[in-house]
Amino acid sequence: MDTTDAPLQAEMVELVPNGKHTAALTPSTVPSLAGDRFEENQTGVAEMEEFLPHGAEKKQTHFTDFEGKTSFGMSVFNLSNAIMGSGILGLAYAMANTGIILFLLLLTAVALLSSYSIHLLLKSSGIVGIRAYEQLGYRAFGTPGKLAAAIAITLQNIGAMSSYLYIVKSEVPLVIQTFLNLEEKTTDWYMNGNYLVILVSVTIILPLALMKQLGYLGYASGFSLSCMVFFLISVIYKKFQIPCPLPEQEGNITGIFNVTTVSTSDYQNGYTVLQAPEQDTCTPSFFTLNSQTAYTIPIMAFAFVCHPEVLPIYTELKDPSKKKMQCISNISITVMYLMYFLAALFGYLTFYDRVESELLHTYNKVDPFDVLILCVRVAVLTAVTLTVPIVLFPVRRAIQQMLFQGKDFSWIRHIAIAVILLTFINLLVIFAPSILGIFGLIGATSAPCLIFIFPAIFYIRIMPKDKEPLRSTPKILAACFALLGVVFMIMSLSFIIIDWATGGGKSGGSH
Repeated sequence: MDTTDAPLQAEMVELVPNGKHTAALTPSTVPSLAGDRFEENQTGVAEMEEFLPHGAEKKQTHFTDFEGKTSFGMSVFNLSNAIMGSGILGLAYAMANTGIILFLLLLTAVALLSSYSIHLLLKSSGIVGIRAYEQLGYRAFGTPGKLAAAIAITLQNIGAMSSYLYIVKSEVPLVIQTFLNLEEKTTDWYMNGNYLVILVSVTIILPLALMKQLGYLGYASGFSLSCMVFFLISVIYKKFQIPCPLPEQEGNITGIFNVTTVSTSDYQNGYTVLQAPEQDTCTPSFFTLNSQTAYTIPIMAFAFVCHPEVLPIYTELKDPSKKKMQCISNISITVMYLMYFLAALFGYLTFYDRVESELLHTYNKVDPFDVLILCVRVAVLTAVTLTVPIVLFPVRRAIQQMLFQGKDFSWIRHIAIAVILLTFINLLVIFAPSILGIFGLIGATSAPCLIFIFPAIFYIRIMPKDKEPLRSTPKILAACFALLGVVFMIMSLSFIIIDWATGGGKSGGSH
């Protein structure tokens, strides 16, 4: 691939932010050596219009001609919502199997690596004037690179949406049962998760997924993040309300947590506290290595998956620049880093080694009819539901890139792809819930590609050799970054295969 004209292209992209001075770039002023690079970008314009408003006149253009309208704050909300996944519910369990210090080190390392990965994506996009993940793949490796990126995005995000809707299917009936104060689940339609997941998909997810621009979802993302902040506050509050050892709840705790009743018992915060046989039941561990530690590493490694959404959000940003988008990414990662750590810490310090892989289930064992936990469940379900449309946008773009490249924007196609995707995912969740395990395996393959491998190798191929030689420090670091992704992929696949072989179920999803 000839990259000798890339520095000129990068200079032009920086000098013409968002098309505000396009008059200066008339055909007579643009050097011919950059023409072929712009010409190649024309094939991706139709797909990119899915996220962008149409101009009044039809003309050949590249991404800098579009006028982004999404504010800095809305972009932070959208990217934070893309990062946040249901995995936050399992981080307390991860801390219980790594210890506080090791967990903090792993989480910090993953946050820094994710920020560096986004830096590579933004730098590559600035060089060639492309803000589509799939088109970066095409620029680096031609059609195989484009297809590899599109397939990885499709599989990763379909797996994520399936896991979110599976949570809706399983949790909404429990919320209704608790709200109605029912001891046992009834056979009424409103207690059937299959009906409820379809209802949620049609009434909430589909209308949001039909938005033409990703930026319009900023308000929904802000509300979704507010729900998760409420979840975090509730977890912190419960730490000081639930005593340790755990309270007696009609015999539930005795069998589950293996505590023994003795003649003397304490009374704390309205709970009858059972005395535990171990002295260190309520003592935190700062560094732990056990048989489950290995399963928590992939969960931690993929805690900040948002890379397919970065470039679409960059495209719609008002007055965009690489520095501004990197700042948005850093703020989003930092906010989620703090939320992840605090949720894991206070969830762990509430239950210690007794915490389950799904934190809310542990609270349910203490008091199934706790009003606050009921509200928290509703908040988490709301956040998960509002995340689905954000994740659907890159999948639709990837399908456009694979099947309808070069086609003008069509509302019929736009709507049809969303309906077909949601129908397919609903059918998976309703009739083949066991296939979610397969998506976990796919996620262990696609996530390292999107986070580590693709950004690094795209950068190495796209960055001109005359600007950064192959043996330069940035490219060596990028190569090491790609190698790290391969290691994470091998580890994740090994853990999942071992888990399946031993009949376990502890390993979680990637997001």
